[in-house]
Amino acid sequence: MEIDGDLAIKVETENWQTHARIPATRLRELVARIGGTGDRFLVVQRIPDIPDVFAQVWHEDGGDYRLEYRAAEDLFFGTDLDECDRVADLLTGWARQEPGWDSGVDWEPVDLGPEQHVPELPDEVREDVEQRLRERLRCGYDSRKVLVEIAEEYRVAGAEDERPVSKAQARRLVDRLWLERLAEQEAWGDETTDCDRLTRVFETLNAAGVTARENFTCCRGCGTAEIGAEREGARGFVFFHRQSTEAAAEGYGVTLHYGGFDGSEATTTAVGHEVVAAFTAAGLPTQWNGDPGTAITVTPLDWRKRLVG
Repeated sequence: MEIDGDLAIKVETENWQTHARIPATRLRELVARIGGTGDRFLVVQRIPDIPDVFAQVWHEDGGDYRLEYRAAEDLFFGTDLDECDRVADLLTGWARQEPGWDSGVDWEPVDLGPEQHVPELPDEVREDVEQRLRERLRCGYDSRKVLVEIAEEYRVAGAEDERPVSKAQARRLVDRLWLERLAEQEAWGDETTDCDRLTRVFETLNAAGVTARENFTCCRGCGTAEIGAEREGARGFVFFHRQSTEAAAEGYGVTLHYGGFDGSEATTTAVGHEVVAAFTAAGLPTQWNGDPGTAITVTPLDWRKRLVG
């Protein structure tokens, strides 16, 4: 699928780079690039991510390309190709979900090994972990990988060293809840949500020279300390942190922290006015008294954040 000319995919490479919603030409460039030490593979997922559905390529300079795709838990196929352009064409067809994209290639099943038995979690553990995962799913920023880590880190009250959730149990639980959330998301259709508008405002501010970050760090103190590393020539910044995201998901709106990188009240005030104007133009109401020492609140806000993964 494509949205505004971009493929609805996220690509991760061995060198820890992530590329989301990119055009087919950029996907082709990434395929052509891999091969050197530390940059030999890429993994492609759909947006939103769907459990057990992905494509991946491995390539070392001078060798063939190993292209694999998984269509379901028990459907995993691979092939070896010697042409970069052929690999890029197939990946683009997969990304667009074109009928017959995989034709004309000799695919072979990939051995998944013996099926792993995953025991059920005790009800009290499962219910506690589910509650936390549902909260994070409503926030909408975590990948399935992060959610699995959250489930694995669950500790039993009164037994801090006990972690009763295995990786396999965590994956099964996360995948089930993730698919439930995607089903809820389907009911939104193509409607532009307040979260969609918020993201577009942040993109606009970034383009205008204000570093804008969503769900940035754990709290205001950490965000203020770390935002300078994101400056990249910007004159000011605005962000909301994870605690604010959680509050927004519960219906309290989003609290924005902002400022000027020169530290002056005049720049901070100017950035505040620019932020308010951008949200107003997007149809999102704000509360702010014009004081550079006061945070901006975006409220009311109907928090429906689309999952990416």
